[in-house]
Amino acid sequence: MSDTKINPYVALAIGVFSVSTSAILVKVSTAPSGVIAFYRLFFSVLIMLPIFLIKYVPELRLITKRDWLFSVIAGVFLAFHFILWFESLNYTSVASSTVLVTLQPLFAFIGTYFFFKEKFSWKAILSGIIAVLGSVIISWGDLKISGSALFGDILALIACALVTAYLMFGQTVRKRLSLITYTFVVYSISTITLLIYVLIKQEPLLPYGTSDWVYFILLALIPTLLGHTIFNWSLKWLSTSTISMAILFEPVGAAVLAYYLLQESVVWTQLLGGGIIIIGVSLFLLDERSVRVKKRKVSDQTRLN
Repeated sequence: MSDTKINPYVALAIGVFSVSTSAILVKVSTAPSGVIAFYRLFFSVLIMLPIFLIKYVPELRLITKRDWLFSVIAGVFLAFHFILWFESLNYTSVASSTVLVTLQPLFAFIGTYFFFKEKFSWKAILSGIIAVLGSVIISWGDLKISGSALFGDILALIACALVTAYLMFGQTVRKRLSLITYTFVVYSISTITLLIYVLIKQEPLLPYGTSDWVYFILLALIPTLLGHTIFNWSLKWLSTSTISMAILFEPVGAAVLAYYLLQESVVWTQLLGGGIIIIGVSLFLLDERSVRVKKRKVSDQTRLN
């Protein structure tokens, strides 16, 4: 950390705050979910384009046919993650929607179990049960509020599964490409996917008021480019587990912003369920970290012998 003038923990806090604004900006926009998602990624790609053209175009030669296939799949999954998550905000609260999306590490663990045959530890199973219990409490509370709130919760959970699939398909490609090239390619594919979706749904791309255009650009700048860029920068100074734990505070930031800016109240089931989910996912991440440390020690010991 002595090599950087910026405190990584301060930067990480800024990153968490940045991604916390996403749900708020979506909520205040009057555009349909598909249109919001399209412009969020379209402006992100547009901002990245000069950097990509100047420095990273030659890297496209490194992309194999398999990488292109996985990138297309990842881009499509990312597009529909945004569509469903943004749509969920039309039915349920910011607090419920964002906290359910934090179940992503558990979806990833289930995916690696089925596709890569990774084993469950009893601690991981217990943490998963705790997190699922939290989501049940939130859903039960939202069902008492209205059936549409529960529908929004379901959309948020599906969106969580989709973003997990996006990360799983993209991780092998990301290992061979720079962050800028990979992000530009996948965001471009997502943008094209969203454009096709919007045209099929006949959602209007124009006209929108000045405030909506501001929200579209802010979505590209703050949660997309600033927030996620900070997380990727922080990887040089902080562990993945630390960053993953910090991201768990996104629902807290989003709920606080929604309370003050949108006058959204938080009911006790959301507080209790959200707290239980954060505890469950935190325990899961801590267990995952300890398993990785043990594997590394065994691997190091094997090489020494």
